[in-house]
Amino acid sequence: MRVVEHDGLSIDELVGNVATKEDGMSVAFVKVTQPTAEPWLTLHYDEWFAVTKGRCDMRYINSEGKEEVLQVTAGQTCFVAKGERFRPEFPVGDTEYIPICLPAFRPDRCIREEGDVESDVTLRLKELHKPTTSGDSDQAKEKYASIDALYHMCTKASWENAVNNNEAYFPPTFAADGGFIHATAVPSKLMEVGNHFYRSNTEEWVCLEVSRSVLEKKCGIVTKFEEAMPVGETKTNENWEAMLFPHIYGGIPTCVEGVVTKTFGIKRGDDGSFLEIDGLTNE
Repeated sequence: MRVVEHDGLSIDELVGNVATKEDGMSVAFVKVTQPTAEPWLTLHYDEWFAVTKGRCDMRYINSEGKEEVLQVTAGQTCFVAKGERFRPEFPVGDTEYIPICLPAFRPDRCIREEGDVESDVTLRLKELHKPTTSGDSDQAKEKYASIDALYHMCTKASWENAVNNNEAYFPPTFAADGGFIHATAVPSKLMEVGNHFYRSNTEEWVCLEVSRSVLEKKCGIVTKFEEAMPVGETKTNENWEAMLFPHIYGGIPTCVEGVVTKTFGIKRGDDGSFLEIDGLTNE
């Protein structure tokens, strides 16, 4: 079944949620007729890219936080592990490949960093994968449960105040928001969040990398993946309606080893816009 046809890119699903109502595995045939590229992606499934014609350049971040490119040519197969962030590019066009996904591809299992406006491809896929039962939503939440690294942005002053006083950190809207801390599993998404909720706050901000498993096992603090929620009196972005975000139901302890694994600075523009997390996000 043809699931995508856009600007020289076509995807025919052979096995999967659309073609055969199979959620355990999906297989597709992709044809690229002109140079193009996908946005940065994070998958909640394992995927094999079997290139049968042409070439695919797979951009990824290595263990040192630097961007690298793995070139995959005809006759080669590239494996992308669940949770890995990468960006496939097709610099020469005239490329064909077979993606094999375990479990099957679904839009809620593929985080696409497209910015404020979703592409026609994303909108088309969401329409084809509209859930028909409440169990579909429950299954999506179960897949998100395997994610450990969570990211939260806050003012540097509020975080350092909690650290210096050996206290748990709570954002100022913690009680008003329902007793949880907003977070994300995709750090680059924080720039969109910051520009939506916090642009008028001109203080210096930082990004915390938090271990979900340590929070739960050492502190008894549970994280739930749920629909986007307002921050204080500011409503959410309508583009986030189909996404699930991690909500941390408790404060972030500053005195428990392993809860906060890293702290990053955040670059801002002269107009107050949030631009980049130092050493973590890439264009």
